[in-house]
Amino acid sequence: MRLSRRIAVKLLVYLCLCGTIAAQEFRRLPVGEYVDKMKAGWIGQMAGVGWGGPTEFRWEGKIIPVNGVPEWQPGMINQFGQDDLYVELTFLRTLEIHGLDCTIRQAGIDFANSRYGLAEANQAGRENLRRGIAPPDSGHPRFTRHSDDIDYQIESDYSGLIAPGMPRLTIELGEKFGRMMNYGDGLYAGQFVGGMYSEAFFEDDIVQIIEAGLRCIPGESQYAEMVRDMLAWYRENPDDWERTWQRCEEKYHKDAGYTHGLCSRPGGVNVHSIDAKLNGAYVLMGLLYGKGDPDRTIVISTRCGQDSDCNPSSAGGVLFTTIGFKKLPERFVSSLNTKAKFAHSPYDFPQLCEVTEMLARKAVVAQGGRIEKDDKGRDVFVIPVWPPKPGRLERSWEPGAVADSLFTDAEIARIAGGRSARKEISKAVETFAPGWQVADCGGEMNPGLREEWSGRKRVLVTHPLSEAVPCVLTKKVDVPEGKRSTLILGVGHDPHGDWTLAVKVNGKTLTEKKIGKGTCRDGWTEVAVDLSAYAGKSVKLELENRADGWSWEAGYWSRIVVGSE
Repeated sequence: MRLSRRIAVKLLVYLCLCGTIAAQEFRRLPVGEYVDKMKAGWIGQMAGVGWGGPTEFRWEGKIIPVNGVPEWQPGMINQFGQDDLYVELTFLRTLEIHGLDCTIRQAGIDFANSRYGLAEANQAGRENLRRGIAPPDSGHPRFTRHSDDIDYQIESDYSGLIAPGMPRLTIELGEKFGRMMNYGDGLYAGQFVGGMYSEAFFEDDIVQIIEAGLRCIPGESQYAEMVRDMLAWYRENPDDWERTWQRCEEKYHKDAGYTHGLCSRPGGVNVHSIDAKLNGAYVLMGLLYGKGDPDRTIVISTRCGQDSDCNPSSAGGVLFTTIGFKKLPERFVSSLNTKAKFAHSPYDFPQLCEVTEMLARKAVVAQGGRIEKDDKGRDVFVIPVWPPKPGRLERSWEPGAVADSLFTDAEIARIAGGRSARKEISKAVETFAPGWQVADCGGEMNPGLREEWSGRKRVLVTHPLSEAVPCVLTKKVDVPEGKRSTLILGVGHDPHGDWTLAVKVNGKTLTEKKIGKGTCRDGWTEVAVDLSAYAGKSVKLELENRADGWSWEAGYWSRIVVGSE
């Protein structure tokens, strides 16, 4: 008996340490109250994007004047054609069909099959998916310049609305859906916003809600630093949001240490920024200085400028969740069209709320909770209190290794218009230029060896793998001593586009040249690179076919020769 008891105690300790035993603390949320707050969360997004929409990116690096913000009209609530809403409904639909435990690859296939217009990180991520680069690599900085953009921050609202009091789930959903287009701070932005929504079902103190979101992301990240700055600056100047805006502008817009020269460059007045940290600060500006007032919250986030419809949408969604649908001012709900469908989705507003509730019910059970009846027979969520577990620290400007994740041929076949990311042209390269090797050749524009092209015989065609990853031809060459050695290239471009040629020796760039109409004659030019400085040495030559605008980027090679005289 003593032995059995000792074993049982040890087993209990083990289970506690492993986190596999149910949480001892629970929070109770009547399902009716949940639905009321969840509906308000969706309305807040619609109100924010509708009110701020006319100002989007019209003020960059400057505060929008009071008269620059339109007066609220009740009809503005009907934002059924807004990408700030329908993109996340694609994710919601994936969860509805394939379940909360759907794979990241299934999420990628569904997003790749979307047919709406996109921009920035969303566009780059979806293009990577369609070319066969599976998530998480589709959002990795090696394959996109947009990893730190605002995109997942804009569309992460769903993750908190289906996860009341369950921040771990919002983090998990970010790892699944946010990685399709973002990485590092761009990913953390969405996990932070999702965490705020999750807490807004139980808390109406904005500072407490922000701190709950902060616990969902790595504390060493620059996004977390921005959140801490916003809280500190608010405490120093609780009634002067324009002073805080200026401090934010100096650090998170003008300082190159916080913009990193990725998609959004360091700037100031009239300099566009889609960076998640800067625009995330504008979300917090509205939440903090709005002091719980719906109009003031949305207007301040709007007046901060830049992406001034998405930011008030996020701020409005979080705040409205704390208020609840029944307590919202009539002007935000009086003209709601409950029969209109959100673009590119099967949902009208009532159906959207039904699906969100259905997923929340499943989430509560999946996270170790339950649904009970109160004394009047009404459903109540009993939600376990699990502390959030942020993901690993990543920095888009110093990215970690890629996962080498590519869609299989069977998966590519499930993507309308999908095509393999890489094309194998090693045999063509060996035939064209013996001894040379190729890496990261993209599949677009039919790379390979052409018998004739643009007036020249035997032309090799390459294409960059992505906007950020060039196709590279490499060869090790022994440069003879006592002679002048030259690398001679005959290169051309498609008449519809151009590309950038880079020549490296032992990793050092010797030549960069745009190959296009401005540098070529009849579509061709010759490039000569002197190798005399490397006489008597064995060197690695690299010829890069880089993207330059991501339109008709194929590189055409009529000859690659190393000659000595």
